[in-house]
Amino acid sequence: MPAPPTPGSSGPLAVLRRRLWLPEQPPVPAAPAPTPEPAPLALPEVEFAGYAEDCRIFGFLRLDAERLSDALNSHAEVALVDALLVALDDSRAIPAGTLLVARDELLAVRASGPRGNPGRRGRTRPYPVTLQSGPYLVHGYLHGPPGGDAIRQLRRRLPMVALTEAWIAYPSAGQDHRARVGTLIINHELLDWIRPALDEEVTLPSLPMEPAVDPRAKDLTGYIWTGRLSGDQTPA
Repeated sequence: MPAPPTPGSSGPLAVLRRRLWLPEQPPVPAAPAPTPEPAPLALPEVEFAGYAEDCRIFGFLRLDAERLSDALNSHAEVALVDALLVALDDSRAIPAGTLLVARDELLAVRASGPRGNPGRRGRTRPYPVTLQSGPYLVHGYLHGPPGGDAIRQLRRRLPMVALTEAWIAYPSAGQDHRARVGTLIINHELLDWIRPALDEEVTLPSLPMEPAVDPRAKDLTGYIWTGRLSGDQTPA
């Protein structure tokens, strides 16, 4: 520590020394090393099965929302990996790799992944409906407030809305194809028409569930570019 100025000293130099002298400061502790931020959690991957005007679209989607319907409503387009397109006219399967799909190209999407937070669901009741969207005829239950007009209220909802206990019919490779699809997310902005239906129209227990298609399955190589996917079955 430097000595303080001698008492009684005078003169310009002594005054300057008094101005410059400061008691020795304690050493400043080194700043702690920054705590590394935790690595972001990987988004869950869900299977994707969509219906477009002239094909069906399969692939995998990183889900950045509670539910698939929330993700579709939040983004004008979604990025699929390992995508596979299956043409409606001849069931030809075309691998597409990484594919960006606009929401306004999707007439419907089969629901998959988590169902979301039950606490956010309001009180609703199911209303049987029938609708046409492009080549697809769909029967299912549209959920809306009890005592309300679920179809009229549909116009005020976000574009992608779920139907439960749904089944679908459409032409595939020159044949009429019908199967159950469970919960189906429809794009109500692209509907040709929708009407109230009877429970008897929706409830068809004899229909099989659609077979799943895994674009990553090794056995896809046998029919890509060659026509029907497997025998007389077509996926949805």
